[in-house]
Amino acid sequence: MNAAESAKPPTWALVVAFGVIYTSWGTTYVFIKQGVREEQLPPLLFGGARIVLAGILVLAWQLTRSAPLRLTAADFMRFLGVSVLLFVAGNGFIGYGQKQVDSSVAAVLAATTPLWIGLFATLWPRGERLTPRGWLGLFVGLLGVAVLIGPQWFEVRQPIAMSGALCVIGSALSWAIGSLILRHMKVDLPHLSAAGYQMSIGGFAMLLAGILAGELNDLPPRVTAGAVYVFLYLLIVGSLAGYLAFNWLLGHVSAAKVGTYAYVNPLVAVLIGWLVGEEVTWGLWAGMGVILFGVFLVRGGERPTPLARKAPHETAAAHQLSASARATEPGRIGEC
Repeated sequence: MNAAESAKPPTWALVVAFGVIYTSWGTTYVFIKQGVREEQLPPLLFGGARIVLAGILVLAWQLTRSAPLRLTAADFMRFLGVSVLLFVAGNGFIGYGQKQVDSSVAAVLAATTPLWIGLFATLWPRGERLTPRGWLGLFVGLLGVAVLIGPQWFEVRQPIAMSGALCVIGSALSWAIGSLILRHMKVDLPHLSAAGYQMSIGGFAMLLAGILAGELNDLPPRVTAGAVYVFLYLLIVGSLAGYLAFNWLLGHVSAAKVGTYAYVNPLVAVLIGWLVGEEVTWGLWAGMGVILFGVFLVRGGERPTPLARKAPHETAAAHQLSASARATEPGRIGEC
């Protein structure tokens, strides 16, 4: 237990912090859907603008704290590659997917990210190897995906569009690869500064990708109050408030307790989706239950290799950096 953990913050503060990450990240999916579907905002430009602004605000906060901010050219290139995976592909796919997929379905499919991390880590040099429990969890989780989207594969009139569902799964795959790269990346920066740079670089890359994709032509003729509200909510609540609460919790409770957001957020997203009129079917509940059970098995079924145990840079700080980046858009994001 570190010094921060021994400080024993009051119970009410812990409850508030957990409430923030559960509610803020659990509600982001419905707001992304509102932005890209109802307000007709181009996904890459919409996501890039808020992510780059969030990154700049995090770096400004670090500047006021006199935290180290020097970024070498080598670190910039590392962040550029990771940011393309996490933000251009990860958040871009989730945005395009939610043009066709309801927020509750998107949240459940995005919850498969730990399954892909477990699979890719097994193939990664010096990566963690899945135990029999982990392989069982991977199989169970993929079975949950089949339960969720399988019945709609040949039913084009069903509310789940397969192309949108595949986009969300592509987002989870991109986040998994990017998270693994971060886990094995050595950067001499505080994780807050590193996350700020990742968001800033990733946001700029999303804006550039959106321009090259012709999204400027897709901008709505006027900006509505609803579009402004959605943008500010995702920026302030989804990115900044959720991220700061997540970061504070990591310094006061175990990572396992903080990681419970991976199980709670899909439940919150499904509930919010139901409240705003989305169809919540038995297949959605069954698929979510099976997927989350698979995630539970995988998260407890990884075995570090001897080389992984000796790697000096694969520390708790590196893992926290990966989790912090996910926290910027858990949709996470741990999404992340």
